[in-house]
Amino acid sequence: MISYIIIPGIDGSDEDHWQTRWERRWGAAAVRIAPSSWTAPDLEDWVAAVGTAYAGISPKGHRVALVAHSLGCWAAAIWLNRNPKRAVAGTLLVAPPDPGGPAFPGQAAPTFRHLPAEPLSCPATVVGSGNDPYASAGAAAGLADRWRAGWHLAGDHGHLNSASGLGDWPAGHRLLDALTRPEDAGCPEPGDDGPGPG
Repeated sequence: MISYIIIPGIDGSDEDHWQTRWERRWGAAAVRIAPSSWTAPDLEDWVAAVGTAYAGISPKGHRVALVAHSLGCWAAAIWLNRNPKRAVAGTLLVAPPDPGGPAFPGQAAPTFRHLPAEPLSCPATVVGSGNDPYASAGAAAGLADRWRAGWHLAGDHGHLNSASGLGDWPAGHRLLDALTRPEDAGCPEPGDDGPGPG
């Protein structure tokens, strides 16, 4: 069995967002992070929220996947960097914004502004769009390279959010399924988590 941690971007994901649709589909197998700073994101608050969600996964033997969108990709990546021994089957990073780009929400989220993209401890796939206003395809591919993640260009669908009209986004779900196949998981097994929630 696998459990999913949903990590949205600023203000969370609305009812039409593919993350929310997937969450409804997964039911009790999914948990959404709950930071207190949705609108004015604070990095430490969001990273702690990922850790709280991970610690709350039950039963403990479940494999875990992180499903992140937009600014949530950075919260997921930083949490993974700080917790390399956590058992995570895979991480889907959709439409990560480019911190060096002109549209990055630096005023709303200054603590996310100058973060390093370092190799992740578990299998990951970055999904980008050819016309995302928050990151060019080249910038998103560069993040994938620095994260040592797979790279997938999903066509021209804006920020890959509700406005993109993706619906249930079956193509994205197939990417997640491929990423989290047990035979592909190169991460610590459940029970090798190390001390305490990160």
